[in-house]
Amino acid sequence: MVQLLVIFDLDGTLVDSEPLCNQAFLDLLPSLSETVVSLVNRYRGKKLAEILSDIENKLGHSLPEGFEARYRQRVADLFATELKPMRGVPEMLGQIQHPFCIASSGPPEKIRHALAITGLATHFGERLFSSYLVKSWKPDPGLFLHAAATLGFAPEQCVVVEDSPVGLKAAAAAGMQALHYAPHLVAQGNTFSSMLALPSILEQIATA
Repeated sequence: MVQLLVIFDLDGTLVDSEPLCNQAFLDLLPSLSETVVSLVNRYRGKKLAEILSDIENKLGHSLPEGFEARYRQRVADLFATELKPMRGVPEMLGQIQHPFCIASSGPPEKIRHALAITGLATHFGERLFSSYLVKSWKPDPGLFLHAAATLGFAPEQCVVVEDSPVGLKAAAAAGMQALHYAPHLVAQGNTFSSMLALPSILEQIATA
């Protein structure tokens, strides 16, 4: 069996944070005539600076000074009371027979906060990689390549688990195999819908 490094995205993959992150926009910007679902679909996996620029275009004016800080605080408040792991994630992490880490576009403090609230922190220790520290955002492959190199794995030994198109593009650009977590789609090809299925999928890859 080949030893793999499993690189997890965080938001929308391990924790159900995407609706909360986008609810924060609606809470702070009442004139933003969108739904949480439409915002999740539009902004899934994207860099915050790009999202804020798009929102300004939608509104037709600049966001208020200090908006990013107020937005991050609103997200933190929502996380504290409502954030949960994605279904099956705690059980899945206890069953994987390969080393794994997180590579997220979010800042380190957001990653640690989310893991602490959901009880997942003990699974990862310090194996946390942030675009804000590497200065590389998906779909650029730099974050994934940095995580692999730091943990001593070649790209071809890595399997990336992602929920977003930009994350899947980053994995492809890094020369890594990608698995698309999509709980509302039918499992086929590299797409799977249940985290409880992931350990067996990884074993199939490792023994192929």
